[in-house]
Amino acid sequence: MPRVLVSGGAGFLGSHVCDRLLAEDWDVTAVDNLITGRLRNIEHLLTHPKFQFLKLDVTHPFEYGGRLDYVMHLASPASPPDFKTLPLETLCAGSFGTHHMLDLARAHGARFFLASTSEIYGDPPPEHHPQKEDYWGHVSCIGLRSVYDEAKRYAEAVTMAYHRVHALDTRIVRIFNTYGPRMRPDDGRVVTNFACQALHGKPLTLYGDGNQTRSFCYVSDLVEGFYRLLLSEETGPVNLGTPEEFTMRQVAEMIIELTGSTSEIVCVPQPFSDDPRQRKPDIARARQVLGWEPQVELRDGLRRTIECLQRELEA
Repeated sequence: MPRVLVSGGAGFLGSHVCDRLLAEDWDVTAVDNLITGRLRNIEHLLTHPKFQFLKLDVTHPFEYGGRLDYVMHLASPASPPDFKTLPLETLCAGSFGTHHMLDLARAHGARFFLASTSEIYGDPPPEHHPQKEDYWGHVSCIGLRSVYDEAKRYAEAVTMAYHRVHALDTRIVRIFNTYGPRMRPDDGRVVTNFACQALHGKPLTLYGDGNQTRSFCYVSDLVEGFYRLLLSEETGPVNLGTPEEFTMRQVAEMIIELTGSTSEIVCVPQPFSDDPRQRKPDIARARQVLGWEPQVELRDGLRRTIECLQRELEA
């Protein structure tokens, strides 16, 4: 059976990736320093005979004994509050961390998988909406969000350099907004913010006028895309996300309805001056190359996510 190392394996996305690969009977090693990942996300896996967890920081080099067929690099702070509190850690995960994971893959002759992000597109103008993989982006390199955007842009660049210089077998996924169970309640992203506020009966805070748009992909759909890309022969970047937009106000209203909350919606100043106004993927490449498209409707995915958050908040 294949053997894979997943950096960031105790995080929101990484833990779901571990679940999926174990379900396929793979041998899985999760690596995480737990600055944003949580042991509770993988507690159910710790006694699994094909799973091991290593508490390591991928920004420092380490050795791995035994065979590796795949290295999946997901490790990085990825929530807006983290960009303020963990800016250097975010930059290091995308730079040093990516280098070390690439070197590990090269040493083992393993296929390397980089979890990149739609944030590399920045704030796209109307003529580049929805975003295709050949769009180069419109990104601030000095804004508060830049530590994440630029870290991922660098991670893509160094991954392609290893592909060209060392003939390393590489895959790059560009992840659009994703949500689902195991997100931290204090995650700071829109779904968790709204859901926790609604569950506590507090006002739902819209940044700016609330007319910014995003697409929202449920985590199981994203992980299915990961798996298909990992096993594909596609070496160029691939967008994964839902090609349907919702305004922040629409999401807030839907969450109030689903929670049965009496919370009001209030507008507050935008904390990030470089926050994109709109974001939506063109997934033609994913459809063509992977035969992939999302299946879970937003309302259903939000319901599942809210139920999970409610259980955690009540624990």
